[in-house]
Amino acid sequence: MAEEKVSLQQLDEDWNRVLAVVAHPDDLEFGTASALARWTGQGKEVTELLVTRGEAGIDSVHPAEAGPLRTEEQLAAARVVGASGVDFLDFPDGTLEYGLDLRRALARGIRAHRPDVVVSINFREAFDGADFYNHADHRVLGPALLDAVRDAANRWVFPELADEGLAPWQGVRFAAFSGSPRSTHYTPFTEKELETGIASLDAHEVYMRALEDFDHPAMLRGGAERAGERCGTDYAVLFEVIGV
Repeated sequence: MAEEKVSLQQLDEDWNRVLAVVAHPDDLEFGTASALARWTGQGKEVTELLVTRGEAGIDSVHPAEAGPLRTEEQLAAARVVGASGVDFLDFPDGTLEYGLDLRRALARGIRAHRPDVVVSINFREAFDGADFYNHADHRVLGPALLDAVRDAANRWVFPELADEGLAPWQGVRFAAFSGSPRSTHYTPFTEKELETGIASLDAHEVYMRALEDFDHPAMLRGGAERAGERCGTDYAVLFEVIGV
């Protein structure tokens, strides 16, 4: 236990703007939202960028209906944590592919929002402590996002973005991925911020109801407590930080 505490560093918070980029509605709310609430409470600007609308995520609801429902739930969840806005890239849910179209769209979002930090969720084969294979969209998005940070900084990659009025942005300091089995850093948060994170997942009412008897408050609280134990605080979320 002592070795784990030494190995994890508190995430640098000497910055002002974060772009939280995930594949689906609810991705941020499964653990990262309490950190977002902490940061908006500090006066930082948090913007969310959703690659899909999660239309393939509810077995009992047709995608044509699920997409708009999940969009509204994500907008509600973002309001709970104080995010300043939510953008959607409208890639198809469940079949995300690494490629130039995805990199270009992500680079466009980075240039438009000009973040100091980019946050996402785990793209490794499994989540920390889990025994199931990670979602294909998550595994695709991580590498594409890291490449897009570099693309956004290079005026000669996707030069058409400059024609749209989006100048290169070289200001991203690092990317942080929650839930990774290779976590290097942590962000602590309070009981109030934990409750805010739980409330943000509550906002995904239709999606959570479809999971049937899933006790998400207990899951979020337990995960935050276990992470806190690893770094010597009450509650925390762990991140794999990758320099860009």
